[in-house]
Order: sequence, then C-alpha cells, then structure tokens
Amino acid sequence: MSPATAAPAPVAPPVPAEPAGRELLARFFRALGDPTRLALLAFCAEQERTGNDCVGHVGLSQGRVSAHLACLVSCGLVQVRRAGRYAYYRTADPRVGRLLELGTSMVADHAAGVAACTKVASSA
Repeated sequence: MSPATAAPAPVAPPVPAEPAGRELLARFFRALGDPTRLALLAFCAEQERTGNDCVGHVGLSQGRVSAHLACLVSCGLVQVRRAGRYAYYRTADPRVGRLLELGTSMVADHAAGVAACTKVASSA
C-alpha cells in the first residue's frame, strides 16, 4: 500500500486513563453482567413496565426481581416512577437499547470464543 492510500491508524477506544475511571467503567459493565438484568433492561427498553410485568417476564420471585431492578436503578440504567402502590420501570437512557444491540451483535460474531472462555465465570 502506498503512503497515499495507507489505512488510517487505529484510534484507541475512549477508556479512562486514570484507575478510578477504569474501575467505574468496569462497575458499569458488571451491572450488565447478569442474564436477568439484561432481560429486564431489554424488557424495560420497549416501554414502561410495572414490577409485576417484570416478574412475569423473567419468571423469578418478586424479591429477586426487585433486587435486580434496584441494582439497575441505583446504577442509573433504569428509572422508577411510583404511582400509588405501583412502581413503573423504564430505561433511563435511549443508548441502553443500542448498547444491548451492539453487545448482541458482537456476541453473534464471537460466540464460540465467548462460550469457550474459561476466564470469565458463567452465571449458571
């Protein structure tokens, strides 16, 4: 390849330079690192859902679903609106849906490697 047609140099992804910033980013990804939380995020990205809707969707006990939703709310990924005895959940940022789409696409492209990885524990 001649210098005039050389490919542009790769650009490093925007990962924080300082350790505290990298730890915060890692915590963000750990919040996404549970199959139930991923299912709840995708479900709440479609439209606002009640807690009972969420329980029915993932098929776990109300207590377990509430704990997962509390994690997502505390991390700022899901918003909760209370009306009387009911709580309504929705994703807090439209980029959540795009993030899930990107992750699903990347897993599809690298499924064998991800499945064979012994360095990351399975949630099962």
